[in-house]
Amino acid sequence: MTACALKEQLVAEMKRTMKSGEKARLAVIRLILAAIKQIEVDERIELDDARVNVVLDKMAKQRRESIMQFEKGNRPDLIDIEQAELAIIKEYLPEALSDEEIGKLISQAIETTGASELKQMGQVMGILKPQLQGRADMGKVSQLIKNKLAAS
Repeated sequence: MTACALKEQLVAEMKRTMKSGEKARLAVIRLILAAIKQIEVDERIELDDARVNVVLDKMAKQRRESIMQFEKGNRPDLIDIEQAELAIIKEYLPEALSDEEIGKLISQAIETTGASELKQMGQVMGILKPQLQGRADMGKVSQLIKNKLAAS
């Protein structure tokens, strides 16, 4: 089994926040660790950094979706909570890629697969997902791919 540096970092951060009394931060870190532990128990595996990034990415996406729903429902109190949680989760995700970097990776993936139609989008996403997981909003990437394939 490989050691998961990210998970170890989260455990160390949990201990630090327990000592410092940062209750909100501690709650979010515990949520992250609980999500990781749930997958490890369900699948009887120990997650590596890549898989932990998938979990973090999923949690960030959930927060973004909640923020959008709370904005529609005019609930600024809940928006603030979700934004605070999202900010903490983002601290543990790899640095986000710029639009330019994402565009280059999309072009390379389209070139590699030889995709020229929208129905070949799955092949392009299959190449990009491991490279972009946690580093880009996959919904936005999907839309960029659609635009590029439709234009070709």
